[in-house]
Amino acid sequence: MSQKPVRVAIDASRSTRSQLTGTETYSLRLIQSLIAANESAKPPLMMSLYFRDRPPANLFERSDYVAEAVVPFPKVWTHLRFAAELWKSRPDTVFVPSHSLPVVFPGRAAVTIHDLGFKRFPGAHPLAQRAYLDATTRFSQARADLVFADSRATASDLARFYGTPENKIRVIYPGVDSATSGASGAEKEAVRAKHRLPRRYFLFLGTLQPRKNIKRLVDAFARWQASSEDQQTALVLAGAKGWLFEDAWLKSARNVRVTGYVDEADKGALLAGAIALVFPSLHEGFGFPAVEAMQAGAPVIASNTSSLAEIIGDSGLLVDPLDIDAIASAMARISDDEQLRRDLTQRGRRRAKRFTWESAAEQVLTALREISAKN
Repeated sequence: MSQKPVRVAIDASRSTRSQLTGTETYSLRLIQSLIAANESAKPPLMMSLYFRDRPPANLFERSDYVAEAVVPFPKVWTHLRFAAELWKSRPDTVFVPSHSLPVVFPGRAAVTIHDLGFKRFPGAHPLAQRAYLDATTRFSQARADLVFADSRATASDLARFYGTPENKIRVIYPGVDSATSGASGAEKEAVRAKHRLPRRYFLFLGTLQPRKNIKRLVDAFARWQASSEDQQTALVLAGAKGWLFEDAWLKSARNVRVTGYVDEADKGALLAGAIALVFPSLHEGFGFPAVEAMQAGAPVIASNTSSLAEIIGDSGLLVDPLDIDAIASAMARISDDEQLRRDLTQRGRRRAKRFTWESAAEQVLTALREISAKN
């Protein structure tokens, strides 16, 4: 007698955003890789992808094992519209790649919790958002049969703040896109010209918000400027302005450039052309920019806290994100020492090879099949 296929419903609503941040990138690339890995799985899962907006053509490969459903709804999509579809279709398992499971739905569930920065640094989040994240994360980790964490740091935070059982958590590292793996001299020059950047620049990549520690970064750059004869080098802040952003953060230093959101096509060349990525974030569940920088061949200066020390290891310079002098000193070391830059570039490229979407997808597929078999 043939085995009944396992049916998995996946919330793909974040994968269609036009401007991808870390969570959206995770959703898009993981789902793409799940579809690819599922083609050769034995047996394959029957996956249904649910969208709030119609995905662009060819965003996902066509497959006999994948169905797509667009179910638009103006507000509270997860808890009303998506949940209603789950009651109709009654899949074996529901997978949500971004924190929030519906409040009421049938069957088993898996959810990815990316980070608990809102618990570690509550003042870096608006009150309403912090309350929503706390409530939905608390519920989701309790309702889920498995919780995927992007790092051991996030797994530890889940146990600390919510008492999530260790046997319920799977640490599955995300991957990085091959698009950042290298850039030619011409590509670097083109991106530099496009954004009107000088030949030498330090780079920050990410949304400009308090959790990213932008003010201390700019203050550190000002201290580096005060001690350096080089007055042409810029600090480039590449990212959209996020919640609680203040223009006053940028006032302490000269030659600070804010590019706005950077297209994915430009990211690899922008990273490869930098003296270093400076990423002193207060808290990260994984830290996509740091891994993308290592893959692109850019030296990395990053925080020695949360997941970043775990992800970067000895392939970058790790600093206390609250210590402005330490950040400035690391910038001076990398700026002045060409051999150090070469060493970090080589180590970083080797380190980045550990993080692939193919590996993440295989682990998620195995886990979804495992919990679905318990039905």
